[in-house]
Amino acid sequence: MTTLFPADSVEVLPFDGSAQLFPSFFETSLAQDYFTALNSEVPWEEHHLILFGKKVPEPRRSAWIADDDIHYVYSGVERTAHAWTPSLTLIRNAIASETHHSFNSVLANLYRDGNDAMGWHADDEPCNGPEPVIASVSFGAERRFDFRHRFNKEKVSVVLPHGSLLLMSGLSQHCWQHGIARSKKITSPRINLTFRFVTSTT
Repeated sequence: MTTLFPADSVEVLPFDGSAQLFPSFFETSLAQDYFTALNSEVPWEEHHLILFGKKVPEPRRSAWIADDDIHYVYSGVERTAHAWTPSLTLIRNAIASETHHSFNSVLANLYRDGNDAMGWHADDEPCNGPEPVIASVSFGAERRFDFRHRFNKEKVSVVLPHGSLLLMSGLSQHCWQHGIARSKKITSPRINLTFRFVTSTT
């Protein structure tokens, strides 16, 4: 996949889809402003997930923000949509302008420190479409982002810097899973925003 806009970038996935990293999509001072604003603007919630039939606390805080009251089911739990905040709207508009992709929703995650994590998963729910474009923006502490191929189990890892954009597309959600591992070395928070276009909630 070729880049749609002029910026330094690197392709993370070797095959079966694209995950294009733009390390400095937002310059440092703007990224810090967004990080500070999002901490207070986003209605962070504590959720529980259904894993192997059991209800367990989600190891992070999160919030679902979307147009027109679009709900989202994640790990067996339906998320009620919140309204767009000023900063989220500005960030969405900036990504849409540069990538020429539209986004009607975002899943925001707050990782308070290295004890908060995200298990292996893919954003492959039917509502995201067969080959979704997922724009993942990171603010705050750098965390390692891991990919694992569904079929041959090959692994690829990349560090996501403050203010970076990871644009996943093509077969990336069908052929790869991704996650954020725990790390005792991380003592500061990170905010991640995964913008997507939800086509249906059924």
